[in-house]
Amino acid sequence: MGYEQVPYTFQLDKTLEVLASGGLLLAASRQDGGSNVMTIGWATVGAIWGKQIMVVMVRPSRYTYEFVQESGLFTVNVPTPEMRPFVNLCGTKSGRDVDKIAQVTTSMGQTVDCVRLDDCPIVYECQVVHTNDVLPETLDPGIMERAYPRGDLHRLYYGEILGTFAK
Repeated sequence: MGYEQVPYTFQLDKTLEVLASGGLLLAASRQDGGSNVMTIGWATVGAIWGKQIMVVMVRPSRYTYEFVQESGLFTVNVPTPEMRPFVNLCGTKSGRDVDKIAQVTTSMGQTVDCVRLDDCPIVYECQVVHTNDVLPETLDPGIMERAYPRGDLHRLYYGEILGTFAK
């Protein structure tokens, strides 16, 4: 079964539920064709600047950071419950050490030159329109202490959702 384009709000409640209960899969590709995937547990979706935006957070220490920085593109893939072992792998292993993307079936996005995960029933294809770094001096001290005990603050990528696709 192929993908069809749907509004970005299509089953958004399901996407947010999966985000909160195990994570979504963020994938990015380099211009040389290499790709990587990681689990994300923090993201938000909405309308900013008159655009449909997905904001994702990636630490500079993560391998995927290099891919998003280079290409300015990413996909957010909503995994099925059966993909839980893969989601856990992507949240605990680095693409520097394990070729995670080789363990799933992928294809290129329809609106971005970036890989998507074919077993995911919903995929958001995004182009970065803005970045912002978490600054410790502007962050609530409780969040800083709980989320960043060793530093390694996130970069926020504001991705314009160029296409949302569902099976």
